Amino acid sequence: MPPTLSTPESHPDVVVIGGAMIGASIAWWLTRDPEFTGTVTVVERDPTYATASTTHTNSCLRQQFGTEINIRLSQFTAAFLRDFRGWAGPEAPEIALQEFGYLYLATSEAAAENLRAAHALQASLGAGTRLMTPAEIAEAFPFYETSDLVLGSHGTRDEGYFDGHAIFETFRKQSKAQGARWIEDTVTGIQIDGDRVTGVTLASGETLSPGMVVNATGPRAAITARMAGLDLPVEPRKRYTFVFDAAEPLDRPLPLTIDPSGVHVRSDGRYYMTGCPPDEDIAVEPDDFIEDHAIFEEKIWPALAARIPAFERIKPMQGWVGHYAYNTLDQNAILGPHPEMPNFLMANGFSGHGLQQAPGVGRGLAELIVHGGYRSLDLSPLSVERVLENRPLLERAVI
Repeated sequence: MPPTLSTPESHPDVVVIGGAMIGASIAWWLTRDPEFTGTVTVVERDPTYATASTTHTNSCLRQQFGTEINIRLSQFTAAFLRDFRGWAGPEAPEIALQEFGYLYLATSEAAAENLRAAHALQASLGAGTRLMTPAEIAEAFPFYETSDLVLGSHGTRDEGYFDGHAIFETFRKQSKAQGARWIEDTVTGIQIDGDRVTGVTLASGETLSPGMVVNATGPRAAITARMAGLDLPVEPRKRYTFVFDAAEPLDRPLPLTIDPSGVHVRSDGRYYMTGCPPDEDIAVEPDDFIEDHAIFEEKIWPALAARIPAFERIKPMQGWVGHYAYNTLDQNAILGPHPEMPNFLMANGFSGHGLQQAPGVGRGLAELIVHGGYRSLDLSPLSVERVLENRPLLERAVI
């Protein structure tokens, strides 16, 4: 029997709508803050996370962004991974970062200039990236076809794969142990009085009367915002991933290579992982996970064989399609309170880098809720205001 409006459970100080990686991080940071004396309820529609972006992620970290705030967030994540037990306690798993690095390739002078500009910013912030000529790329990684290349940018540290699922499970379990209430339910309505959210209605019939609400619903973010009468430029877009075996495996780890064709590929144990967006990169329904079985043979395989001739003979082992929560304005996260509704907070539009930014985003939003402002890292460049003012903070380095 759902609680009535008179029970303490129906009056949480914070309701987090969406219990995947971002929502779990916010709940974890909130409940571990000794100055937070309130209550948190996390509402998750599907605790199996079968279609969540968190489940379909490739779980990688990079420093090679074109905006300072994204680089700063990645630097915190790298430090957070290295000291995960220091943050989460000795019972938490150790989190290793397999540092194969990212390698962005440019085949035009315009694209090379973008790499140079991004590298200058990254270097000024202490990121370990290096620019490489085609000759340097061929010497370090002799399996590439380099005749059409102008420049490359390679990450020498703090870039690679990590076990994001282990971190996610730690956030979930520890936030529950620290007092957060997690419920399986679906938000069906949001009640407004003036400029404030006053109620969150659930499919079970329960109604919550929160002090604050956080929208952490991934590709469904715009649907959730519309319940509060607000617009968000966030839409679900398909991204394809395949794992394949190579008849001629490479003699060294393959960096996560971003080819100008739009195809990316990296080592994945003894196999390789590759992916791309569809040629027609459009919004889809949030429950549309229909696969395009031709995309591997018609787009990915030719691009791989052209860039790495040893991949002429490969065999796909498995594949899946997931969704980016794609911010159509500038492909960057939208964070913080909505100016028209100050107790409705956004954590949306990550456009493919949500999992790697989750530690810093969760910390920042918890600080905003508890202390009234960012304390550790100023996330205000990602505020909702820039969206309302049509002032994009464009991120060019989107995979």
